[in-house]
Amino acid sequence: MRVAISIDTNDGLDSIVAHHFGRCPFFAFVDVAGDEIEAVEVVENPYYAHHQPGMVPGFIHEHNADVMLSGGMGRRAIDFFQQYGIESATGATGTVRNAMEKYLDGELSGAAPCRESVEHEHGHHH
Repeated sequence: MRVAISIDTNDGLDSIVAHHFGRCPFFAFVDVAGDEIEAVEVVENPYYAHHQPGMVPGFIHEHNADVMLSGGMGRRAIDFFQQYGIESATGATGTVRNAMEKYLDGELSGAAPCRESVEHEHGHHH
């Protein structure tokens, strides 16, 4: 299984999870077998400065991720991940290591649109 995690720093398993997946500077791709982490690859987000809806989920799909973990993400992103067959979960915090432990223990699952995304859909500015 390959898990993608939005991150703010390039520190492998000690990288800090980013609050919003599309606006993070890096992604960690964590390869897992059972409950064991086999490899961690950190990749720069090519759409960090600017992106259109669907670009970042497409990038995650191209990197063969099965799961996307993030602090938060918008409703459209959640829909794109569903279309790609990628499980998404929001509410991740701390380091990549912490997020992976919570995910593998079943404590991190399900995605809900972040407050900023919901306000944006209703015409509020953030």
